[in-house]
Amino acid sequence: MSKIIIGCVGDDFSGSSDAASFFVKAGISTYLFNGIPKEKIKFKDDYVAIVIALKTRSDDKNSAIKDSLEAFKWLKDNGAKMLFSKYCSTFDSTKEGNIGPVIDAVLEEYDFKYTILCPALPVNGRIVKNGHLLLNGVPLHETHMKDHPLTPMWSSDLSKLIETQGKYKSIKIDCETMKKSKEEIMEIINQFGKDHEHFYVIPDYVEDEDGKKIVDLFGQLPFLTGGSGLMYDIGIRYKSNYESTKNTYSPNTHGKAIILAGSCSKATLEQIEDYIEKGYESYKINPLDIYNKKQTKEDIWNLIKSKDSNNILIYSSDNAENVRDAQKYGAENISNLLEETAAYIAKSAINSGYNRIIVAGGETSGAVTKTLGYTGYIVGDSIAPGVPVMIPVSDINIRLVLKSGNFGQKDFFHRAVEFTKEESR
Repeated sequence: MSKIIIGCVGDDFSGSSDAASFFVKAGISTYLFNGIPKEKIKFKDDYVAIVIALKTRSDDKNSAIKDSLEAFKWLKDNGAKMLFSKYCSTFDSTKEGNIGPVIDAVLEEYDFKYTILCPALPVNGRIVKNGHLLLNGVPLHETHMKDHPLTPMWSSDLSKLIETQGKYKSIKIDCETMKKSKEEIMEIINQFGKDHEHFYVIPDYVEDEDGKKIVDLFGQLPFLTGGSGLMYDIGIRYKSNYESTKNTYSPNTHGKAIILAGSCSKATLEQIEDYIEKGYESYKINPLDIYNKKQTKEDIWNLIKSKDSNNILIYSSDNAENVRDAQKYGAENISNLLEETAAYIAKSAINSGYNRIIVAGGETSGAVTKTLGYTGYIVGDSIAPGVPVMIPVSDINIRLVLKSGNFGQKDFFHRAVEFTKEESR
């Protein structure tokens, strides 16, 4: 087996593909697996980055810890030089979230003294300043994220967010401290660490250049955590020590395209509106019709077939008020029905000549990939920061694009359709 220079475990599938895209950008051959690989894998390159996508963001705590430790053990057993726990760049604001428990479990399992909490992704407007998460300059709990139906933001202070989830104390390294020399910063951290068995470091990350400083400071640690903002600079650091070539598979393929949107984020809602305004075929799923069995997933697929369109958008995304109304019938029940419907449509589409599947939303992406059954992907070029084209190892004619809810340009769906179609290049 090839030598794994970076081993990353993500808490959902779309976020994991986001992470993988930045390793690719750094020039490292990168493979993404939906769950822990069961078989021995042969890669064409000597050194690779491996990303294992789990579904621990929404799992119960004990399952999240168990699955994460198993994934990290697989990576360690296969020689990973550095481990990374990937979570969303807007953190998980629920006090029962799994970010803290998973980090603590890894620190304790391998007796790592400390790690960093670094969810920033400046290229997408997510930064950490004075230890607070900001979205386009606004504290996250004052943005639209405060009304998120699943993870409403109640604070932007990372030390408060991790305090409710994790066991240990944190130390902030603010912008002024970040300007100090590496030796001075490490002395501050080491002094703090004298009184703590384990702890977290929260570095400010305001501009892209800060990522280089953070990797210079902490890149030697065996275990890091955060969003995808650090991935490129981590990739550059490791690539300088190993020979690895970027995958050269084309993002283009033949066949129709279908877009499945389940995210209710502001960005996805704007992307849906833009796509419809451009005159493309679309259909909105009413969750209550599915719940009340007025419409079945088979009905929706038959409607899609009747359109005979080369690209079509199917969406259940809606504003927060309408989502809350639907969730009165049971949030988990409604979510499961919509995810099951999206997954069925994706599978039916693959069987009917749709070789380009574009999905918006982490949970929707997880349901789709699970049903499609692909276990490994070659990660290719990105359509937007953090959104790569993925090619199943078992079927290189398929192109899969999985987008976290808040990612992508306003015309992302149009771009994705054009970027992947055979005649575009």
